[in-house]
Amino acid sequence: MKLSRTIVIGCAGAGTRLGWGIPKALIEVDGKSLLTRHLENLRDEEDIRIVVGYQAEKVIACAKNFRDDIKIVYNYDYLTTGTGASVTLAAVDANEYILNLDGDLIVHPEDMKIILSYPGEFVSGGKVTTEDPWFVQTMIKEETEYAIGFTKQEGTHEWNGIAQMRKSRLRPGKGHVFQMVEPYLPVPYLSARTREIDTISDYNNVIEAIRNNCMWN
Repeated sequence: MKLSRTIVIGCAGAGTRLGWGIPKALIEVDGKSLLTRHLENLRDEEDIRIVVGYQAEKVIACAKNFRDDIKIVYNYDYLTTGTGASVTLAAVDANEYILNLDGDLIVHPEDMKIILSYPGEFVSGGKVTTEDPWFVQTMIKEETEYAIGFTKQEGTHEWNGIAQMRKSRLRPGKGHVFQMVEPYLPVPYLSARTREIDTISDYNNVIEAIRNNCMWN
């Protein structure tokens, strides 16, 4: 049976750390925007919601150019709220599970298939690739790895912003997704190959990796 799921892509932020004056979801990598890459990976998903704020019209145009049945949710307080606030706005009348994806992320297509096939709650992370990461703390119990917390201290699993949780667990707030998820840990940990673009250094590293054919190494 197919999971009753709503996918939320957060694209509301102004991308101030990057400083390019465009939403990070519209950054082009190898001729294709990050948002378009997400939507290509989500072709078979029925309920996709994109949260917009900064330069909303441009993000909407990009999304609708690819697929016209995407639901648009506005976060008018995007300058003062975090990613979790966008998720709670998009969760209204959503399905049983919410899968959160950050708009500034590239996910390996094969790993996205694994994510979309996962039958329950999880928190995802992977190899450290960004300049200023948050980490997922994990433990192994009975041969299964679980996410047990988040930290800015040294770690081996970078938090990539991907989490799938029951909608009933999500509470309104102004913070970030990891702060919404943390009270319900432990949940299974799912490793995924991702590249996030938060800063110019992150962008340059991605471009260099593509040039050297080592994007996922």
